[in-house]
Amino acid sequence: MSSKFAPLLLLLGLAAGIAAAEPLVEVHKDPNCGCCGRWIEHLRAEGFAVHVTDTGDLAAVKRAAGVPAALGSCHTAMADGYVIEGHVPAADLRRLLAERPALRGLAVPGMPLGAPGMDYDGRRQPYATIAFDADGRQAVFQQH
Repeated sequence: MSSKFAPLLLLLGLAAGIAAAEPLVEVHKDPNCGCCGRWIEHLRAEGFAVHVTDTGDLAAVKRAAGVPAALGSCHTAMADGYVIEGHVPAADLRRLLAERPALRGLAVPGMPLGAPGMDYDGRRQPYATIAFDADGRQAVFQQH
C-alpha cells in the first residue's frame, strides 16, 4: 500500500475510535459522599468520561430526572439521554447504551454491598439493576 494513504488511514482510525468512545456521564452527588466517588472511579476505569456536579439538593435532581422514589440511591447521573440512578455497574450501562431500549433509565436502589462503589470491604449481597420507563413501569434489567 502506498504511503500517501497513511494520513487517511490514521484519520479513519481516529474517527472509529471517537465513534466507539463511551458517552459522557453527568453525575450529580452530595459533595461528602465517598461511595459516589468510588462509583465514579469504577466508571472511569471502564472507559467512561465522567463530569461531576456536587449538589446539596439531590431530591430536586431526582424529581427533574423522573426517578421513582422507590428506586432512589445516593447519586443520579445522565448518560446519552438515560437516567442512571445509584450504583449501576458499567457493564449494565454499556448494555443499555448498545441496546437503546425505550426506557427512562436504570437504577440500583439503595446502596447494596458489592455493587460498584459499595465493594470496598469484600462483603456482597445479591442485588438487581432495575429498568424503568417514563410511565413508572419497572422490570429487572440484570441480576447481580
